[in-house]
Amino acid sequence: MERWQAGFNDAFALVAGRFAQADSRRRARMYLLGLLSGAERKNSWTLAEQAGDLTPDGMQRLLNFYRWDADAVRDDLRAYVLEHLGDPSGVAVADETGFLKKGTKSAGVQRQYSGTAGRIENCQLGVFLTYTSTKGRALIDRELYLPASWTDDRERCQEAGIDDKVEFATKPMLAQNMLKRLLDSDVEVGWFTADEAYGDNPGLRAWLEQVNLNYVMAVSCDQRFTTPTGPVRADELARSAPRKGWQRLSAGRGSKGHRLYDWLLLDPGADEHLLLVRRSISKPTELAYYICHTSRPVPLAELVRVAGSRWGVEETFQFAKNETGLDHYQVRRYDAWYRHITLSMLAAAFLAVTARAERVRDEKGALEPTSST
Repeated sequence: MERWQAGFNDAFALVAGRFAQADSRRRARMYLLGLLSGAERKNSWTLAEQAGDLTPDGMQRLLNFYRWDADAVRDDLRAYVLEHLGDPSGVAVADETGFLKKGTKSAGVQRQYSGTAGRIENCQLGVFLTYTSTKGRALIDRELYLPASWTDDRERCQEAGIDDKVEFATKPMLAQNMLKRLLDSDVEVGWFTADEAYGDNPGLRAWLEQVNLNYVMAVSCDQRFTTPTGPVRADELARSAPRKGWQRLSAGRGSKGHRLYDWLLLDPGADEHLLLVRRSISKPTELAYYICHTSRPVPLAELVRVAGSRWGVEETFQFAKNETGLDHYQVRRYDAWYRHITLSMLAAAFLAVTARAERVRDEKGALEPTSST
């Protein structure tokens, strides 16, 4: 507990200066401690109870009225994660998650498809950037997706606290904005990966190549690659490939051990990209496709590792929702959403860094020679 408390004090010291008012600073500290508590629900009411308050007014003021910059706290959070979990081969992963909501007043809410629910629901969608390495993984950036039905209705936006400068942006555009902030922080990022919603976007791919960020992104089966005889679909390239080209490799550990698949790497012959194909062992007709772009040749196993990095992100979302209340908020305003989400991400990052520190400590203890009697 002493190590935990010292680690928390160090983490909070990084952001304490962002809260100029003494009361807002105290509230932020108590809010984070509440998010880290064992409370089942972590909204303003329960967090106020954890802090010993009779009403949620203080916590609601922190999210809605106190003057502090959630983006500055986000920058501190990102630096904290990269300092403790950073690695030259680290992977930035873009993905989205849904937040089920009732009514029509919460910023960005509408009936839309949520991968979290697996169906169309009344919800908000957040696009997140996760950093993952051999040392651990944590959320480092976030954007609330605003559908065109919102950005086309400026009166509705104003009611939810959305500035007139905020315009419609697709999810790949939001991911690009977050990646730009990451690269502007002058840290070394080895790779980027994402699912088809991002891999199928030519604008995002072109930007990644312009900034020289290596990527392995999932694409649809009809994604076309340039061959000496013209454009060919990804699934057609896979069908025409030799049977001996497949290799069985692990894409990383899952809850049931190594995630083993058969993999095939294809060079279309006249394209700047490579095609990576994944085949299920138990169901060989199930194929998935990835578009790869690198500044230098890399082994197949490295491309597979990057592709597999995306699968752990869903666990990261679930961890933040279950352990630090990522989706427990009861706010409607645009800025309040960013404030709660950022503090929840910081709490989850603290747990990820603490877990890493404890693993290192245990490993060092196991390697220390025992004295003979």
